[in-house]
Amino acid sequence: MHAIEKTKSPLSALVDVVIDPYSANFWLQKLNPLWSVNQALGSIVKKEIIANDTVALTIEFNRKFNVGEAGQHHPVFVVVKGIRYERTYSLTQVSAKKVLLVAKKVENGVASNWLLEQSKVGDVLEFGRPYGDMQLPENNSPLILLAAGSGITPMYSLIQALVASSKIKNLPVTLLYWVKTQADAAFKAEFEQLASQYENFSVAFFYTQDSEYPASRLNESHLQALKNIEESTVYACGPSGFTTNVEALFAHANAVKTEAFSMSPVVYDDVGFVNVTLTQSNKVIAIPKGQPILLGLEQQNVKPKHGCRMGICNKCACNKAEGSTKNLVDGSQNNEPGNLLKICVNSAQTDLVIDL
Repeated sequence: MHAIEKTKSPLSALVDVVIDPYSANFWLQKLNPLWSVNQALGSIVKKEIIANDTVALTIEFNRKFNVGEAGQHHPVFVVVKGIRYERTYSLTQVSAKKVLLVAKKVENGVASNWLLEQSKVGDVLEFGRPYGDMQLPENNSPLILLAAGSGITPMYSLIQALVASSKIKNLPVTLLYWVKTQADAAFKAEFEQLASQYENFSVAFFYTQDSEYPASRLNESHLQALKNIEESTVYACGPSGFTTNVEALFAHANAVKTEAFSMSPVVYDDVGFVNVTLTQSNKVIAIPKGQPILLGLEQQNVKPKHGCRMGICNKCACNKAEGSTKNLVDGSQNNEPGNLLKICVNSAQTDLVIDL
């Protein structure tokens, strides 16, 4: 019996002819901007402003795109004026071939401003592999979701996954959402619709700078309206000050997972410099004491691998052989050797030896 040879697709045939993936991508994308040998690409098919300085982009992706779990983050690569920037966003899958990317304008932010003001239907973005452990728990414990500002995006993804799986019909879910004003609340009408449709889902909005409905930031009084905290899984996303507050207030919860999308303003009031020994490159670099190690190294023209700059993706993590560091998100200090060190969110308190 003769073996039947599988017919190669035009893409596979072209790859065989053009070995260099960069060359192959160049010619493939002349035919279709989403075709690629090795790149996860997506094309903007819809753009909508959904809140103050907040844009929602519906993106159709190619076969190389790895759809993450609800609540995870994706590296997103944006080219602005010829410079390639990597930023991190939580995406929501809306169909078999499409995801929703929600971006809020950041003051002086290059990528967020481009996505909000200059991106258009037809633009192609590149994506990295998803990461993050803020995923739906396997157990059926009640969920308390806490979001501040653009920290709503992973919560929106989690809620949509609960709706798609019908778990929201039986699982108690409470969403508390802090923004500056009513105009800053993304998905407000959609959350209210879900609350009217599912008796197990409730939502409350808090406007911290709204003259009509002023509200306080997260504090102990907000816990009084919550039920069964001890049995609940608590997820929180927002600035580092917000997530640190959550960890303190909800320490008695069944489980707490937090992600800080930015560090609260830090005053680098430590004086002097410390020496950082880089074992792989055999260099000793002097950086200011107290500021993020990654920033100090970059100022000395050392360019370590990094990604989110938020302490989530672990791209910048390396082994610390010696020295004391301080976590700029939660203020914790680490004096022990042999620890994994995220240099984007840790400062050097003493001379360091790290595996870079």
